[in-house]
Amino acid sequence: MCDWPTEQFGSSGPGALLAPLTTLRCGGPARELVTATTVDTAVSVVSDCDDRREPVLLLGGGSNVVIADDGFPGTVVRMATGGVEVTDTDRNGDDSVRLVVAAGETWDRVVARSVDDQLTGLEFLSGIPGSVGAAPVQNIGAYGAELSSVLETVAAFDRRDRQLVDLGPAECGFEYRMSRFKRERGRWLITQVTLMLRRVTSPDDMAEITHPDLVNRLGVAKGERVSPRNIRQAVLMVRRSKGMVLDVADHDTWSVGSFFLNPVVASDVARRLPVDAPYRPVDGGRVRVSAAWLIEASGIEKGWGVREDAAARISTRHSLALTNRGGATTADILELARAVIAAVQERFGITLEPEPNLVGCSL
Repeated sequence: MCDWPTEQFGSSGPGALLAPLTTLRCGGPARELVTATTVDTAVSVVSDCDDRREPVLLLGGGSNVVIADDGFPGTVVRMATGGVEVTDTDRNGDDSVRLVVAAGETWDRVVARSVDDQLTGLEFLSGIPGSVGAAPVQNIGAYGAELSSVLETVAAFDRRDRQLVDLGPAECGFEYRMSRFKRERGRWLITQVTLMLRRVTSPDDMAEITHPDLVNRLGVAKGERVSPRNIRQAVLMVRRSKGMVLDVADHDTWSVGSFFLNPVVASDVARRLPVDAPYRPVDGGRVRVSAAWLIEASGIEKGWGVREDAAARISTRHSLALTNRGGATTADILELARAVIAAVQERFGITLEPEPNLVGCSL
């Protein structure tokens, strides 16, 4: 056992409950849970556990993790560091503003603050659950925007080399929902993220609307410029309509968001799909296909479950979200995921891959 302050979150005796710390509300207990409110504490706990070869799970907002029903047989370090530093830089002669944000900050609160401060760059990423420290791991993105486009540096503790480092965008290895931190999971403890935004001083500084959902919601022409505040409001409305904004009172939002990645396939595979299949070209002559379309075209409807009384079901609002309707176990969620994968594989010969981090479990 580590001699560090712990939180038990309603548990008694050994084993802190982890399910309440995740948006899916599933998963067993941790052997020990440590809440780190400073970088020094987080680094010290992780280093101590590494010295003793004890398993460590780094947990932020719990929005992109599926934890086994058996729990985690080691120390869970919950990042709860806080702080946002805002500095006008005029680095590029365009009213640039630097935000230095602690990893434990809630992502959407940072987005809301940036919009209130008339900054542009984060508004399309409104409503994404989780912590700031988790954002680079997934290279979070939505409605045509990705974190990598506004990220300046990621500060992290390198557990292999035992040192604090600053990594620029090229060193982070960003791709679609992918990064070096995800490829080398277990090596990096992200402590701080630095973002470079722009202050809106004229309509020309505002972002263009290109995504069809936002064009329709805002009632504007494609390419029209809209204020960060109006974009944020539209994004939140669209996300809520799809059950993608967490509401503890709404089981349709008890999920990890999109459970499956949009698969990238060879162009000849895409040509064999029905003509209405939505896909777009990516590098290397390949194409990225809509996972949501594949699921629905495989006969799986919104609200579907493997059994009539199943507590794990597809969201009634978004076919990519696997939801806990109350009382579902991780095993139930994984059973549903396997059924979806099998249906798509049988219908189209395409294998869906999970987006969240599976801890102590697999598909």
